[in-house]
Amino acid sequence: MTDQSRLLQNQHCVACNKDAPMVKDEEIPGLLAQIPGWSIVTKNAINRLERVYTFNNFVDALAFTNRVGALAEAQGHHPDLLTEWGRVTVTWWSHKIKGLHNNDFIVAAKTDQLY
Repeated sequence: MTDQSRLLQNQHCVACNKDAPMVKDEEIPGLLAQIPGWSIVTKNAINRLERVYTFNNFVDALAFTNRVGALAEAQGHHPDLLTEWGRVTVTWWSHKIKGLHNNDFIVAAKTDQLY
């Protein structure tokens, strides 16, 4: 864990409205450097942050999914979660702006902390 990712982990999501600014393309490499293991994926023409976490069994994967769900509720920001035997895929993006906001990088860092 880098000092920079700790900084993201210490931040909290801010309310995001339709006019909130997306993260600029030139900011993305610096933000991704703070959350190793995450990548940008594009689905339905929307950029999203995604990472796959691996586990030894379904029970541990499900417990992690529940921890991410509690984080999402606490932050007021909700991901797509795919729970499978031995793995959980977490995908963050800001629905209202249909893209990436600083909030997504904050919760990605917090998700890593839960792992």
